[in-house]
Amino acid sequence: MRAASYTRFGAASDVIELIELETPRPGSGEVRVRLVFSGVNPSDAKARSGARPGVLKPAFPRIIPHSDGAGEIDAVGDGVDAGRIGARVWIWNGQWQRAFGTAAEYICLPSAQAVDLPGGVSFESGATLGIPGLTAAQTVFGSGDVAGQTLLVSGGAGAVGHNAVQLAKWGGARVIATARGAGLDRAREAGADMALDYTSPDLAAEILEASGGGIDRAVEVELGANIGLLAEVMRPLGTIATYGSGADMTPALPFGPFLFKALKIDISLIYILPDAARTAAIGRLHGALAAGALAPAIHAILPLASCAEAQDAVMKQGRAGAVLLETA
Repeated sequence: MRAASYTRFGAASDVIELIELETPRPGSGEVRVRLVFSGVNPSDAKARSGARPGVLKPAFPRIIPHSDGAGEIDAVGDGVDAGRIGARVWIWNGQWQRAFGTAAEYICLPSAQAVDLPGGVSFESGATLGIPGLTAAQTVFGSGDVAGQTLLVSGGAGAVGHNAVQLAKWGGARVIATARGAGLDRAREAGADMALDYTSPDLAAEILEASGGGIDRAVEVELGANIGLLAEVMRPLGTIATYGSGADMTPALPFGPFLFKALKIDISLIYILPDAARTAAIGRLHGALAAGALAPAIHAILPLASCAEAQDAVMKQGRAGAVLLETA
């Protein structure tokens, strides 16, 4: 099979190569998926670049990157119902703590990590449901239903934020999103009741006015940069569901305002989501897809041989949705 792969850290164009490997065979409890698309995420590019503190070399001698993908099961291992052969599936954690991910023509992995696609959902959409989809579902619904609540979605034009806006509206929430430039229109088109420019010097006042007094739940992509703002705009007993803080990885917590509002910070790392929570998030995604309420945005689809270009693209500001590799 063809696969994109690297053996050392470095710039994408320097270390990623297209190689031929023997097509894998599924082990006990596993399925083999003939991939159609591989989903590329910023975490894939950061891992390949060696950006993680204290990590000096890849965890495995050779890595096929990417955790997300979609395709069709074409073989099963011992203990797996042969009736799964032919199933259209999407994949989560394809390369999490494993050497070989989805940037290839085939992947073998535990059967539970290949989830049946709902009828009518494309492989392109399926390849976005792993990291962007599950993160959006967990940050929106991690504490339960949101009907009647006011949610603030930071970065409402990003891959996760765009999904989160759609899911929150489907869940019956009032949604305020932050973005800038063309992203403001994208957030509104996704269903945001109000889209505000996050560079505005009066953003806190604008959020308070738009929300009618405060935010019940915030879906936050940049906790460190926005923690002071959140202290101002959250309602008492509100929850900040955060999945990133790239601009400031050592946030200074304004403890007084957080204490006297009894605010909660709920950090999501989707790779280690407990089984029950993951099952619930998958149910939310499938429900929204079935209702026609979720349409994951695709920014670009590139060929497998352009894996390096795809990893660079996913790190650029202003992209309008997910970046995929066509692997079939």
